[in-house]
Amino acid sequence: MTNEEYDQLQKAFQFEFPDPLKEEFAKWWIKKSFKKSELITEGGQVERYFYFVLEGVQALYLISDKGERVILGFSFTGNFSGVFDSFLKQKPAAFFLEAMSPSSMLCLPLRAYQSMFEKYPEFDRWGRIFFQNILIGRVSREVELLTFSAEERYTSFMRRCPEELLKIPQKYLAAYLNMTPETFSRLRATVKY
Repeated sequence: MTNEEYDQLQKAFQFEFPDPLKEEFAKWWIKKSFKKSELITEGGQVERYFYFVLEGVQALYLISDKGERVILGFSFTGNFSGVFDSFLKQKPAAFFLEAMSPSSMLCLPLRAYQSMFEKYPEFDRWGRIFFQNILIGRVSREVELLTFSAEERYTSFMRRCPEELLKIPQKYLAAYLNMTPETFSRLRATVKY
């Protein structure tokens, strides 16, 4: 891991690592690259890593009974990623994680992840906050999907959406927002956010 990659990672964790944690933390991460459309985690496989995205966009999705992709979320540069339930439980994943663009990621194996929680209170505190934020984000998304109109979902998403996400095909953004690609395209042409 380069110094720049380490700095990106530490910034994402939002706390200053004490020296013993800093050394151990840096040694565990493995850098991997994925091509556009490459599966990072395939449904039915056990997630082996907790990821930090150095560059790129990934989509987390499942396949419906009709064979359609149901987009559950995206990760992108500067975010954490992975199929968390499969990683933590070491059970086969119900979801797929796919690179929507060429992606470079740092990967932390489960053994190292668990060791950090056991040894360092800072990491344990970060973990609680991280998963609280995921839960709050999921609840907010459910509220939007169940109570917002298509235009309100579009506007809300676009206000918080990074430029990087707008480079992926809009059919995936439309699926994430639970609307047709045609509706997404119409809103994109007519609604200012």
